[in-house]
Amino acid sequence: MEELYDEFGNFIGDAQTDADGQTVSDAADAYVMDEESEVDAAEHDQQLMEIDEGPSNAVVLHEDKQYYPSASDVYGPDVEVLVQEEDAQPLTQPIIAPVVQKKFTVQETDLPPVHFKRELLTDLMNYPDQIRNIAIAGHLHHGKTAFMDMLVMETHDIQDKLDARKGRKVEEQLRYTDVHMLERQRGLSIKAAPMSLVLQASSEKSHLINVLDTPGHVNFADEVAASLRLVDGVVLVVDVVEGVQVGTEQVIKHAILEDLPITLVVNKMDRLILELRLPPKDAFFKIRHVIEEVNTVIEKTIPGRGESRRVSPEKGNVAFASTSMRWSFTLKSFARMYSDFYPGSERPTGFGNKTSSLDVDKFAMRLWGNIYWNPEKRNFSREALEESSQRSFVHWILEPIYKLYSHTLSSSAAHLKVKLHQLGIRLKPSEYKADAKVLMRLVCQQYFGSSTGFVDMVVRHVPSPAEGTQRLLERYYTGPLDTKTAEAMQKCDQDGPLVVHVTKLFNTQDAKAFHCLGRVMSGIAKPFQSVRVLGEGYTIEDEEDMVAATIAETWIAESRYNVTTSGVPAGNWVLLGGVDNSIVKTATIVAQKLPDNEDAFIFRPIRHFFESVFKVAVEPINPSELPKMLDGLRKINKSYPLITTKVEESGEHVVLGTGELYMDCVLHDLRRLYADMEIKVSDPVTRFCETVVEQSAIKCYALTPNKKNKITMVAEPLDPGIAEDIEAGKVNIKDPVRVVGKYFEEKYDYDLLASRNIWAFGPDDMGPNMLQNDTLPSEVDMKTLRTVRDSLRQGFSWATREGPLCEEPIRNTRFRITDVDLAPEAIFRGGGQVIPTSRRACYSSFLMASPRLMEPVYACSMIGLADAKSSLYTVLQRRRGHVLQDAPIAGTPLYSVRGQIPVIDSFGFETDLRIHTQGQVSLSLVFDRWQIVPGDPLDSNIKPRPLEPAMGQALARDFVLKTRRRKGLAEDVSVSKFLEPELFRSLKESGVLDG
Repeated sequence: MEELYDEFGNFIGDAQTDADGQTVSDAADAYVMDEESEVDAAEHDQQLMEIDEGPSNAVVLHEDKQYYPSASDVYGPDVEVLVQEEDAQPLTQPIIAPVVQKKFTVQETDLPPVHFKRELLTDLMNYPDQIRNIAIAGHLHHGKTAFMDMLVMETHDIQDKLDARKGRKVEEQLRYTDVHMLERQRGLSIKAAPMSLVLQASSEKSHLINVLDTPGHVNFADEVAASLRLVDGVVLVVDVVEGVQVGTEQVIKHAILEDLPITLVVNKMDRLILELRLPPKDAFFKIRHVIEEVNTVIEKTIPGRGESRRVSPEKGNVAFASTSMRWSFTLKSFARMYSDFYPGSERPTGFGNKTSSLDVDKFAMRLWGNIYWNPEKRNFSREALEESSQRSFVHWILEPIYKLYSHTLSSSAAHLKVKLHQLGIRLKPSEYKADAKVLMRLVCQQYFGSSTGFVDMVVRHVPSPAEGTQRLLERYYTGPLDTKTAEAMQKCDQDGPLVVHVTKLFNTQDAKAFHCLGRVMSGIAKPFQSVRVLGEGYTIEDEEDMVAATIAETWIAESRYNVTTSGVPAGNWVLLGGVDNSIVKTATIVAQKLPDNEDAFIFRPIRHFFESVFKVAVEPINPSELPKMLDGLRKINKSYPLITTKVEESGEHVVLGTGELYMDCVLHDLRRLYADMEIKVSDPVTRFCETVVEQSAIKCYALTPNKKNKITMVAEPLDPGIAEDIEAGKVNIKDPVRVVGKYFEEKYDYDLLASRNIWAFGPDDMGPNMLQNDTLPSEVDMKTLRTVRDSLRQGFSWATREGPLCEEPIRNTRFRITDVDLAPEAIFRGGGQVIPTSRRACYSSFLMASPRLMEPVYACSMIGLADAKSSLYTVLQRRRGHVLQDAPIAGTPLYSVRGQIPVIDSFGFETDLRIHTQGQVSLSLVFDRWQIVPGDPLDSNIKPRPLEPAMGQALARDFVLKTRRRKGLAEDVSVSKFLEPELFRSLKESGVLDG
């Protein structure tokens, strides 16, 4: 029996036969064959259906039983299903959060309707003679953005949308060019905003006016500098009440030094009537005083040459405006209003189809200055010949405006309707019942008309791109001007090679990428065009800072919206997409191939008239988010032209800006826009500089590590004015030796040998320090010395970038190489030997020349009532500041106070001042200069006491010790670290050194 079955119980014995004599196995085979034939027959009609097996006797655990289909059975394998337990997250947070599109700027959903055809705008781009590129600049709250609103309302059909506003927003200004969320909240501009508008001149000829609305706060002066590089002229907006303020002065100086023509808009004229309530005669003197203030700043900027750059109404480069009421005029446009209102038939004026006996140009020339109108004789004279005579500007312009305001604001609706009908002004019956401000605006808009006078002024006094490009090339282009590429740029040639100068980056609506705003110098910027992006460090010798890219899209920038275009020709501004990855601040974009395979050259980086001296350190609260913060810092660096980010030796990430408001906006963007994370911010500090006040006590030498080379140097202060000239670009070390030598020979009385042996400025080519070869050919082999010249320069640059006191930049110091002893074999005098030795020689000579610490100083300008003056003096004196000037603003109850305050003591100064004056003072802080901190930073006898402020001569030592401690450096600054041991011993024995 056991042999018939295997170990599993299967039968393996002999085959059994059934009653018919057939074996069981054969019967089973026949049965299977019959089954297979039936299945094959059924497969022709339908698919074989799977039949579930019968119930299994296997034991299934309770938790493994499946009574319902699983999520993957229901939704499919491609759908992720999250199952969360009760209370795993708060009720306010959904289990699956919806996708949120982040928006950080105000944008139009669709292209808003305009009063001109957009085809006209794109057609005008092909005619450089009809294009003007301008920047609207001025001090904070002087009405620049409101002036842009006036131009936007003239060109855009958006009044219905404004009328639909409810509640508080009705009283707000439009602020069309303020698109950043912070700009809307704070009520001031932070970024420059471009717009391209088609505006008509008085001759009814259309012009394409490309306008950049720039910020007015002095902290954002970097935006102004970046904007002025793209334009051919500046429209300076000045509040007629406050007059020229510190921000206005900065703009005037920068524009004059950049050789940009200035036109002036005297704004907020209605304040003379409604706030100051000056009589028309006094208002004239106030207006003239403001214009003369502008001319005084121009004259101070270029002494002896200011007459040619004067602004004056009779020259046609001054306009008058009230942006809140949306009107503006020039003398000529006001004269034309009289011409149109009193039409005659004697001779044609040349404007439209109207004729007039009034010569508009001659009449306009008599509307300003000491020219009087004699009403009895009905003529003009240079003197007041009759008692009733008064200045023509007062009689013909100011008095009609005053009457218009007084009648509109004080007359009854019926009486006002009669008066307005006499002036040709027609209003709807419902509009007479409107609010006084709205009614006044409606009346003024009809009385003054559109801003044709402003357009005439810009067209006449600002050169077109075809004329203004020459200035750009001469001042900023680093290449030769006799090449085909340069000629194409001079002509604004659309058929030339593509060259775009990019100076500004704008983040997209979700802040994930950037668009580049630039000026097309030649060629046509088109989408899908392959280009080369040349960075600020690009040179023909070093092409590392060059990247190949493809332009993704081209737009016409309009602040709240962008107009997509198939191409932007030369002479215009273009907004480029897809080329921003390698651009940090500015760039030059050129075609892949230039004519005749010419070399590509860049436009010089922007020289700012401000310095970043306000410093904070940042770190993420969650250390794992450090890469996210670094990416945010890179984007911040792109967004703000003057921001600087670096990593200290201690590993802390430092952000340098211009002031408190500037840094507040930067850190907001870092937290919310670019990194979307929480960060820790240190207490603010400031940059320092290091300098010397005497010549080195001895000649300090340093030996290379192999003891085969010896470098001897002497450090001494630079002559006053040299550092400022170098930083301003008045002398360039890359110029030929004869040019540099002649400059120092003529201006600073250098002898011929010394002036031609200036080897470097440091730490970079425009740094405020000098390296001079003072060796004699009779003592040193000049041929061998030239082989290590670059190494000596690099060591000098390294030393001046990080000084020995507290690793801050050196300033205003000249290092003279007095002796060099070099090994005859080139292998023993390589860069690895000479560079660190040159640095050590600089440090030792520096420390032996009475080193001092320098700190930045703000010039502070404060405007307030006379009652607040005492508080200003009190708060300033507490913070080591002092008042320089204290004077009333003419024609107003306001006082203007000018003073100075060290940057390190200015933190919280504005808040402190507002608390003391109940908010009656407006303050502007502008970087002014570097000054030496009192005291010797190496005086080891001074012991700073904890929690006590250092006073008097202990300040320098206190700053040095605390800065070194913050940077993780050893507290002791010893010259023995840099001097050779035998030299140090000899000095110690001779008593020159105490320790």
